[in-house]
Amino acid sequence: MKHLAIVLAPIALALSGAVAATAGESQAQSDQGEARKEMRAGNVLSLREIERRVLPQMEGSEYLGPSYDSTARAYRLKFIKDGRVTFVDVDARTGRIINRSR
Repeated sequence: MKHLAIVLAPIALALSGAVAATAGESQAQSDQGEARKEMRAGNVLSLREIERRVLPQMEGSEYLGPSYDSTARAYRLKFIKDGRVTFVDVDARTGRIINRSR
């Protein structure tokens, strides 16, 4: 019986990580859906418009991608340059950069 617990422990750990990842992915999908809904209603700018405004300001950085926070109504754009990651938070309603973090 002890042998079975030793074998099953890593499986349980892997499954708990998968459940946490699925919950995070579900939230991300929900936020993406909320962003589309808000954009169609005219409450926020499109991601394409946000990127058009911000990417030129990040010259020399590689753009890794966006995320959207529906509660804050803000996009977070992720960049990397010389091995350093930078996050640029942008107000989705105005397109104004509200924070840069490294």
